Amino acid sequence: MPPRKEPDASANVPSFYGAELRYKRELAGLTLERLAEGSFRGVPFLSQIERGERRMPLDLARHVDKVLETDGFFERRCEDARRARQSGHAEYFADVAEMEQHAETIEEWAPHLLPGLLQTRTYARRVVESGRPWLRAETVEKQVTARMERATLWTCEDRPEFWAIVREELIRKPLLPPEQMAEQLEHMVQVVRSTQGVLQVLPETATAHPLMMGMIKVMTFPDAPPVVYTEGVHSGQLIDFPALVKDYRRSYDHLRAAALSPEASLDLIERAAKDYRDGKHRA
Repeated sequence: MPPRKEPDASANVPSFYGAELRYKRELAGLTLERLAEGSFRGVPFLSQIERGERRMPLDLARHVDKVLETDGFFERRCEDARRARQSGHAEYFADVAEMEQHAETIEEWAPHLLPGLLQTRTYARRVVESGRPWLRAETVEKQVTARMERATLWTCEDRPEFWAIVREELIRKPLLPPEQMAEQLEHMVQVVRSTQGVLQVLPETATAHPLMMGMIKVMTFPDAPPVVYTEGVHSGQLIDFPALVKDYRRSYDHLRAAALSPEASLDLIERAAKDYRDGKHRA
């Protein structure tokens, strides 16, 4: 059997407390299965926490403190981990940004905005400024930088397989001036082509289709169950209940069938980018 990989407790705050959780659990002579009993959380979830890949939610921290008799240690540190993981992201998105880095596949339906992993800095700034016009300039810059840093996963050797579906309206109705919109579309195509990703466009004629109610992101992992992320205006939710995840993935598969082919989609986007540069774009 290969040696067990030890988490790097110095990497970040979640890694430190994940390593501490594992140490306390093994000191108590408990398996992950025993520790998970009565917590309403699965073994894969606890395993991800021990590896520093997810933060420990408050309800689990209280359960762990009770079982391991750690005198509130993990409950008191939940807020520390949350702040360390936030790093310019909305609190509800912090776990998602971290999980992207460990995903095996990412599948995204983007009906309202182009996917964050494919955005240029200019597009991201417009999104942040428009969505929360009351933010201070330094906060805007922090959030934009955090979004740009997510895209570093494209340079990783073990980057996830990526599949995105976007509404044609996002291509035709520019969020930016023509020149900048052309840059955004060209960047999106370049990323997809260079990473062997898949990008589809849902045509304007598809007025009735699965997932009409909002965006989703489906992530799978090599050693943990898949999750689905959904988002509203100022909130988001991670879903890991197997039956719901199955339904979301089934809906996404049907949405693929309603979209243009990958080749036709990239051709549409490239022609739209050219039209923006030539001043011929249509709304």
